[in-house]
Amino acid sequence: MSFFAYQLGVQQGSPPLRSHRDTLAWLAELGLPVNPLSSELETIEAVADFCEQMLDQRHSFGYEIDGVVVKVDDVAQRAEMGATSKAPRWAIAYKFPPEEKTTLLRDIFVSIGRTGRATPFAVLEPVFVGGSTVGLATLHNQDEVARKDVRPGDTVIVRKAGDVIPEVIGPVLAKRRRGTKRWTFPTQCPACGEPLVRLPGEADHHCINVDCPEQRVQKIVHFAGRGGMDIEGLGEERVRQFVEAGLVADAGDIYALTPEKLVPLERIGQKSAENLVDGIEASKTRGLIRVLVGLGIRHLGPTAAATVARALGDLDRVASASVEELTAVDGVGQVIAESVQRFFAIERNREVVDKLRTAGVDLRAAAAVGPVRDDVEPVLAGLTFVLTGGLEGFTREGAQAEIEARGGKVTNSVSKKTSYAVVGENPGSKLAKAEQLGVPILDEAAFVRLLADGPPSD
Repeated sequence: MSFFAYQLGVQQGSPPLRSHRDTLAWLAELGLPVNPLSSELETIEAVADFCEQMLDQRHSFGYEIDGVVVKVDDVAQRAEMGATSKAPRWAIAYKFPPEEKTTLLRDIFVSIGRTGRATPFAVLEPVFVGGSTVGLATLHNQDEVARKDVRPGDTVIVRKAGDVIPEVIGPVLAKRRRGTKRWTFPTQCPACGEPLVRLPGEADHHCINVDCPEQRVQKIVHFAGRGGMDIEGLGEERVRQFVEAGLVADAGDIYALTPEKLVPLERIGQKSAENLVDGIEASKTRGLIRVLVGLGIRHLGPTAAATVARALGDLDRVASASVEELTAVDGVGQVIAESVQRFFAIERNREVVDKLRTAGVDLRAAAAVGPVRDDVEPVLAGLTFVLTGGLEGFTREGAQAEIEARGGKVTNSVSKKTSYAVVGENPGSKLAKAEQLGVPILDEAAFVRLLADGPPSD
C-alpha cells in the first residue's frame, strides 16, 4: 500500500507549524511521502485554474483522484474560522464531475437476492471508467429500466455515481439500431421458475418461493460474509458448490461440514478443506451481534443488532421477545420490532437457530459487545452516542468500538437520552433530530478529543 501524508491530527513534539505549507515540509523532512502537486495560490481565479488543470490531468498521475481540496494555509486563521458540525470552514472540496463513457449494452438479466428481490442488471461491453473496468451495472427495478428505456443492443452512457457505483445513464438514441425491442421484465424467477410478484405500492418484484435455491445461496453467503460471521474462504462460489452438492441448505448446515465431506468435491484439497473447517470453527465465538446480522433479519442492521443484543443478552430472549419488549429497547422502533418477531415466527428460521445452538455457536451478547479495554479509561461510562455521516479516521464499526471500549454505548436513533451526536460527512436525518432536541453535536475532531479526555467536568 502507498499513501500521501496531507494533514496532522494531534500535534505532539513537532516544531511550531504555522501554516499548511510548514506542515507538509515537516512531514517530508520526516521521510513521509507528500504529494508534489500541492500548490500555494493567491487568488480564487488561480484556484479555479488549478482545479481545471487537475481535472484535465486526472488520469495521468498513476493513481485515481476525484477532486481537489482547497485549504486556508495559515493555522491561526483556521482557528479563527473554526468549523461547523459537518466540516471545517477553512477547507472545501471541489469534486470533479463523474467521468462518462459509452459502451455496448449486451444484455439485461435479473438477479435474485437473499430476500427474493429481483434486480435487473445491465451486462456491458467492458469499459474503463472512473478508475476501473466496468462490465456490470444495476438497473434497480422495472420502472427504472422503463424510464431510461435502455435495450439490449443499445449504445449506452455509463458513469460511476459518486465515482464509486457503476450506473447506466441512458441510451445514445442516435446509435440505436432499427427494430430494437423494449426489454420486458420476466414473469418467472430465473432461479426456480416460480412467479415474480410486484405488490401494490412497491417498486421491486420478488420471488416468493421460500425454497428458491438462489435465495438459499444468497442467505448463506450473507451469513458467512464479513458483516456476519466473517468465515474466511466461504464466498459465493464455495457456497453455491456446497448447495448444489447437497451439503448445505441453510446457514446452520455450515457447522456440520467436515474435511471428509469437502475433499471429494472439485477444487478442494485436504489442506484447503481443513482451513475452511477451521475458519468455520473460529466463527462460533463471534457472538450474538454477528449472528443477528448474519441471519439477515430485515431492517435489523449492525447498530440495531448491537442494541438488541446488549439489551436482551442472548438469542433465545431475542427470539421470544414480544413487539412491546423489543420497542422498549432504546433505539428500536415498531418497524424493527415487528420484523424481528416475524422472522422468528417462521419455523425454518427457528430450525436454523436450533442448528447453530447444537453446533456450539455462541448465541450470547457478551462475546460480541466491545469490552472496556485495559489500555483506556472508561471516560464515556453512562453516555449514549448516535453516529451519522462518514468519518474520515474511523469506520462506523471502529467508532462504535472506541466508544464501547470507554464504557459508552451507541444507539440507532436520537432521543432526549442521547448524550452526543457524532457527525461526519453527508449526515442523515439524525443530525436534524439532534439539533431539534438540543443534543450536543461533535465533529470528528471534537469526537477524537472526547475519546482522549472524556466529557468536560461540570
